[in-house]
Amino acid sequence: MENNTNLVWIEQFSVHASDTDYRSKGKLSFILDIMQRAADSAVGKLGISMEEILNAGMGWMMITLDLEFKRIPRPNDQLSVRTWSKGTKGALWQRDYRIFDGDGIEIATARTIWALVDIEKRKILRPNALPVELKHYSGDSVGDFPNKVAIPSDIKLEEVYKYCVRYSGLDTNGHLNNARYGDLCSDALTLSEWDSAELKRFQITYLNEAKFGDELSILRTSVTDDGIFVRGQNSDTVFFEACVELKNIDK
Repeated sequence: MENNTNLVWIEQFSVHASDTDYRSKGKLSFILDIMQRAADSAVGKLGISMEEILNAGMGWMMITLDLEFKRIPRPNDQLSVRTWSKGTKGALWQRDYRIFDGDGIEIATARTIWALVDIEKRKILRPNALPVELKHYSGDSVGDFPNKVAIPSDIKLEEVYKYCVRYSGLDTNGHLNNARYGDLCSDALTLSEWDSAELKRFQITYLNEAKFGDELSILRTSVTDDGIFVRGQNSDTVFFEACVELKNIDK
């Protein structure tokens, strides 16, 4: 691990077999996981660890993510994740990412929106509640604040399976970890869809926290011009809305 200037964090990751799917392509949840780990490290270098943030009764909550791929990672790839805080808008923080392979070729970019929250009250905190200064980097930009995913009201969704939050999905805040939603959305697609295509773009907006014991109905649309929309909900709560965009690959 190293930092490039004091504002851009660079962290290295290796792609192992357990990080890939049946096609030997990196899982979406793996990419989301290393992005989350890099963000934790970036904040930790400021002088306050995630453990200290939790002990102060605070936590980070991702609101929206927009991730675009030029190439999907493969086993034994050496990835370099670069991330920086781009700035705030009200109580929300934008964090950008660029992911490179071992040859220095950019394979993915992402824009994310986060909120600092009071864990007990489940209340969004102002940026100045963070006990250390988080300076923003203006030397690079992946793009503007990403738009929230909003599934059109006139589009048909059908349930494909149910998912119950258990021990393995929980994070240190006690709710379903951000990266696990990548698996929920990937599992909504059929193997025939994955056989003929590769992930091009993934967008997700987290609407409500899923906690231990919550049972989610995972619904999806057919393929639209924008991609495949996926929603996780139960009888009275919508937990997330996402869009999975694929691109055809040559056999």
